[in-house]
Amino acid sequence: MTNTTPYPSPARHITLLIDGWDPRTEGERVAHASFRSHFSGELIPMHRDTAPDHATASALVFSPDLSRTLLVFHGKGQFWVQPGGHIEGHDASIVDAALRELEEETSTDRASVQLPGAYDLDHHTLGNRFGACASHLDVGIAVLADPRAAVAVSDESEEVRWFRVNALPDALANGAERRILAMQERVRNS
Repeated sequence: MTNTTPYPSPARHITLLIDGWDPRTEGERVAHASFRSHFSGELIPMHRDTAPDHATASALVFSPDLSRTLLVFHGKGQFWVQPGGHIEGHDASIVDAALRELEEETSTDRASVQLPGAYDLDHHTLGNRFGACASHLDVGIAVLADPRAAVAVSDESEEVRWFRVNALPDALANGAERRILAMQERVRNS
């Protein structure tokens, strides 16, 4: 069952998410302040061509019992990470962008997932393998999906796999384990 609540445009949506987010740790407070700083001016960095530091959307996907998470092995980064990427002009909202990325990178049908309403904000720098992108201001949307459903590799990933949350792979993107565990807790408490 998919949440069909209409969302505002991605730029307005990200502002609402920033305003409504409740940071729980010092790291989350730092990320929250960074998002406020980047999204409070006239130029809203929603797309990679607007600024080297710009918004992205990702899907932190869990099994309904929250014991497993779906990750992709990122070809460019050479690490495991949640599905996600740049916001595109046709994305109706941040949630729409995250679900589009999930579908593109794993073949998970957006109509088959549930949205528990939890999200996070994460500002992370990128290495030189990512070209003109200096950092991503990533909004991670919690998603529940059936781990028995078929998934498939895309052009952007070398592998797609479900992992037990208590047995994540060693080659994780920087900060991914922290985000997965924090989101698992947010969903449990939502």
